[in-house]
Amino acid sequence: MSTKAERTTAYIIETVAPIFNRLGYIGTSMSDLTEATGLTKGAIYGNFENKDSLALAAFEYNSKKLLREIDEKLNTSGTSIQKLFVLTNFYRHYDVFIEDLGGCPILNVGIDANHNNSQLLAATKETIKTIEGKIALVLENGVNSSELKLPVTPLQFSKQLYTMIQGAVAMATITGDRKYLLNTLAYLDQLIIKEIKM
Repeated sequence: MSTKAERTTAYIIETVAPIFNRLGYIGTSMSDLTEATGLTKGAIYGNFENKDSLALAAFEYNSKKLLREIDEKLNTSGTSIQKLFVLTNFYRHYDVFIEDLGGCPILNVGIDANHNNSQLLAATKETIKTIEGKIALVLENGVNSSELKLPVTPLQFSKQLYTMIQGAVAMATITGDRKYLLNTLAYLDQLIIKEIKM
């Protein structure tokens, strides 16, 4: 059973994660955090060394949620093609999934941290690499089982696939137009069927 201190720490992270994600590292004020948690500045910093460590914990919380969801999608039974379609279908509804997270943690934190926080940027890059690796493994299994033919290595194809997905997420987020996401994913489904399916 967790201690009161552990429960408080978990509560703080869970509560502030969407705030940091939505407002950014610089844009999130101490009053935003105290108002959301109902705790004093002293109570918050009694659990975290500083704003940097809290922001990192908040990103890791959202990142783990995203990685768990991607794992769940890619670990479904079925062929590699079916798994890729489960992934594209997940991203079709990505805006619904990320609502509780305060937006896309990769996009929001990655852009925000690029010039503001090297530790957060490194954590975002690591999450991107992890996601690309998970997709690459599905592609590699597809090649090994003679389901897929790739013009490049599985990792390189995975990077391109994920770049297109994240680009669509960025455009849909910036414009407020889901068609960027839906049209890109429809194109990726066609690309999978016409270009890489054996």
